[in-house]
Amino acid sequence: MVGVFASCAAVLFAAAYVGPMGAALTPAQADEPRTVTLYAEGLGDTQAVSTSGEKQAPVLDRSSYNVYVKPKPTPTPTPTPSSGSGSSAGDAGPLFYSGGGAPGEWMAAAGISDADMGYVDYIVSRESGWNPNATNRSSGACGLVQALPCSKVPGNGYDPVDNLRWATGYATGRYGSWAGAYAFWTSNHWW
Repeated sequence: MVGVFASCAAVLFAAAYVGPMGAALTPAQADEPRTVTLYAEGLGDTQAVSTSGEKQAPVLDRSSYNVYVKPKPTPTPTPTPSSGSGSSAGDAGPLFYSGGGAPGEWMAAAGISDADMGYVDYIVSRESGWNPNATNRSSGACGLVQALPCSKVPGNGYDPVDNLRWATGYATGRYGSWAGAYAFWTSNHWW
């Protein structure tokens, strides 16, 4: 019984597989075109549109398709500082520091020796609290060490590394060293 069932199943499977292929392989009639492509085959499946009671075959165009290309976003413009109001740096406003870092990294990048870092930390903690964007509204002093005027600092007075490089030159030029600047600061509460 199982053998008979398996034989029937095999024959039916072969008929289902070969049947449609056999119909496609039969020679076409002289007056009937032979379907070769999916496009041509799809024309027979399209719906006819009737506007005046007669069937009309729609015109299909192979090249009529739309492609949507997502545009690249335009970059957000960075705000430029407005000119004017009390800035001693010229026409442009101050270029505030927006980078990261820590005091130890800034001092190392400015070339301050490990032996002087304690003196620098003491002075800067009292001058600006390690805020690179600190500005004295009345005098215009800026940055970590409150350079006066801010335009003395080569580069950007609000950049902590530029500010500390300038301060090293100031401390050694005026007080002989950071230790001398520290001694002056502790006596006078300014430098």
